[in-house]
Amino acid sequence: MAERRNLFEGVSDFFTELGRIREVGSHGYGHGTEDRERTHATAWVPATDIFARGDDMVIRVEVAGVAPDDVAITFSGGVLTVSGVRRTELGGADDDSFYIRERPYGAFRRAVTLRSDIKDDRISAEIRDGLVEITVKDGCGGDETQRIALKDASSEPTVRRVGPD
Repeated sequence: MAERRNLFEGVSDFFTELGRIREVGSHGYGHGTEDRERTHATAWVPATDIFARGDDMVIRVEVAGVAPDDVAITFSGGVLTVSGVRRTELGGADDDSFYIRERPYGAFRRAVTLRSDIKDDRISAEIRDGLVEITVKDGCGGDETQRIALKDASSEPTVRRVGPD
């Protein structure tokens, strides 16, 4: 049986982070939104660049301030995931008086769905100065994109029915 892939993996992380930012922007940090421990569902999403270097796909994930031992890279079901935790040496809200605290701490997660023919032996990774660089050998080659025909139905009448037929 073929393994089912979540094609929206990573997109949901993005929307979760947008919701968190909106909540903090609307209500501030004083309502306990930033005091609770982050989980994969509430993890912050690090900035990521994805580009081609020849036929290879390169994924760069910015994890400044994260120790290499606190970063995990996994590949399962066609989804490449970079996750980990950024720890702080600063105290909590009661210990230190912050004027502004914008850098997220705690769990982070970023997922990228790769082509179905990519296997783990084609993926390599390194970290340097807070930047994780993952190279997917021949990750940009493969099947050509096929354009799907789009029928313009705007000139056809719209039929709406109200009530029983």
